[in-house]
Amino acid sequence: MTTTDDFRFHAHELIVDLDAATTEMMKLISAHQLSGPEWEWVNQWQHDAYERWTSYLNEQSSPDRGDNNAPR
Repeated sequence: MTTTDDFRFHAHELIVDLDAATTEMMKLISAHQLSGPEWEWVNQWQHDAYERWTSYLNEQSSPDRGDNNAPR
């Protein structure tokens, strides 16, 4: 697999997780469940998924990676 394919595959995995977390959060919002242990868990999941996704994108676009063929 090429570097670009690896990047796309992992980015897709991360965005799927972020989408799932956001969907669960929206379900709780629709049900007016904005507190309690389930809300805290989903809120943390969504936060962490977003952080993993943005960290990966920022890591991959860093100019000092030394791989001139990597996606930017």
